[in-house]
Amino acid sequence: MIPPVVEPTGVELVGKVTGQDSPNRTGSRFGFLATDLGVLWDDGAGGVLAAFGDTYGEGWTGPGAGARSADHRRNVVARCAGGPLTGGLELASVVEDQPGHAAEILPGRRWLARLRMESTVIPTAGIAVDGVQYLHYMSVRRWGRPGSWRTNHGGIAWSADGGATWRTGRGARWRNPWWTRGRRPFQLGAFARSPDGSVVYLFGTRNGRFGPVYLARVDPGAVASPSRYEYWTGQGWVSGVKAARPVTDGPAGELSVAFHHGLGVWLMVHLDDPGGRIALRAADRPTGPWSDGVTLLSGAEHPGLYGGYLHPGALHGSDIYFTVSRWDPYNVYLARAGLLLKAH
Repeated sequence: MIPPVVEPTGVELVGKVTGQDSPNRTGSRFGFLATDLGVLWDDGAGGVLAAFGDTYGEGWTGPGAGARSADHRRNVVARCAGGPLTGGLELASVVEDQPGHAAEILPGRRWLARLRMESTVIPTAGIAVDGVQYLHYMSVRRWGRPGSWRTNHGGIAWSADGGATWRTGRGARWRNPWWTRGRRPFQLGAFARSPDGSVVYLFGTRNGRFGPVYLARVDPGAVASPSRYEYWTGQGWVSGVKAARPVTDGPAGELSVAFHHGLGVWLMVHLDDPGGRIALRAADRPTGPWSDGVTLLSGAEHPGLYGGYLHPGALHGSDIYFTVSRWDPYNVYLARAGLLLKAH
């Protein structure tokens, strides 16, 4: 079976999303000067939420991530405004812990931090089901060489009040114990809904940015229950994550996957760290086969590039919009690309 071929055209950075020098003025409005990722998802009520990773305020100087003393928060969540994306991604509000200050929504575990067993907690994907918001996150144990890190687990957090407060549970985790040498999948994730809404898919990678992509599925009512997921083996679906086999090769970093209703194909956006680019793949079905990655954005033109998260409100027309991050100035941008379906 031959996968569809989708070619991006006219790719450009639309504008900066975060930072005091962005149109959103996140320093004076929300108390943060620097952050990354910008994971986007439909909140199920006509809006779009955005989750950011390690976030810094007063005292941050850059380049890159800052010191813990620079008003560090492991993660924050914002609500996007509903305007057109042609002029940029507008942030309307954030979850606050005090007026004008974005709250850390998924705190780290202090006892693990004291033992140097948890460095941070970073969101990697979001989805809404029946009024509940779900976040896939990774508990980072320690950072390694560029592009490499070790996680304690990938997990699911959930919120029943629109993202204001979040809960986690020990049963909502994909553990990554030391004896696996960091090879357990679903440490980073990408949620996607089937076109008819009957299935939630979770694409996942190992910790770091160099592994392949795996696939799981679950009933929408059981998103926070990893024991209820089924995993793609290359031959079919089975229970038990150990049976999972890659749905496509890597090296794949941060993931975003969605069905594009206008083209009638599945799209996958991810970081190709060794290739220094954000890549785009396409497939007729989540299980593949997936096309080879074509370049969306090049790190040669945009140094320190990473991330790549599709905007859920731009999956019907000829253009897609997606967020990307740059290590320097450690902030998030909105990008646009036209799409041309060349073969199907």
